[in-house]
Amino acid sequence: MNAVLQNGYTEAWAAMGREMPRPKAILCISAHWFVPETGVTVATAPRTIHDFGGFPRELYQVNYPSPGDPDLARQVQELLFPLPVTLDENWGLDHGTWSVLCHVYPKAGIPVVQLSIDETQPPGYHYEIGQRLAPLREEGVLIVGSGNLVHNLHAYAWGRHILEPFDWAVKFEQQAREMILAGEHTPLINYERLGREARLSIPTPDHYLPLLYVIASRQAGEAVSFPVEGVDGGSISMLTVKIG
Repeated sequence: MNAVLQNGYTEAWAAMGREMPRPKAILCISAHWFVPETGVTVATAPRTIHDFGGFPRELYQVNYPSPGDPDLARQVQELLFPLPVTLDENWGLDHGTWSVLCHVYPKAGIPVVQLSIDETQPPGYHYEIGQRLAPLREEGVLIVGSGNLVHNLHAYAWGRHILEPFDWAVKFEQQAREMILAGEHTPLINYERLGREARLSIPTPDHYLPLLYVIASRQAGEAVSFPVEGVDGGSISMLTVKIG
């Protein structure tokens, strides 16, 4: 619903769009393209996918008509060689991408390409892909990982108001923040070893793995900041990790 709302999260996303240098293109790794292969969108006009159900009509009317970038898609394929990467003409921009970008870049004038998350591969595989994609940043490509550091829908306060987030969500988010700031990526890759708080925060890997793509692209000495903070519904972290 953040796509059609104005709140602290969406205002902070909009501020990021105003403050960051305008990228020449965006490569987005969304939690909602979680499939058994690595694919990259190659369409020149990717469709807006409404990949959800049971929400108000206005959400299904959102359209984010950004152009695609087939050249960037093929460059991604080349950077990841010899890993097999499918050039996908059917997938478009799912809500993990457009629900955020509609606030960051509301005019939808920047080309956007999505990269899928291969659900069959371990976390280290995804971190390695992030490292291989890092050179794109030097060419003006913004790499976006769209997910949630903490994402437990079973514990989410549907229709209820919780003033304080769950203790385990707070503890894991703080632990992860400290590791990100310190550049200690190995424990974040092997997050399943981080104990109870991590298990509750990451019951499934789809929303967590986009973070690994982002932190893997960090270069030595680069600053890390958290321009968006907060825990929604007690069990979903809205933390944004900004590199550089």
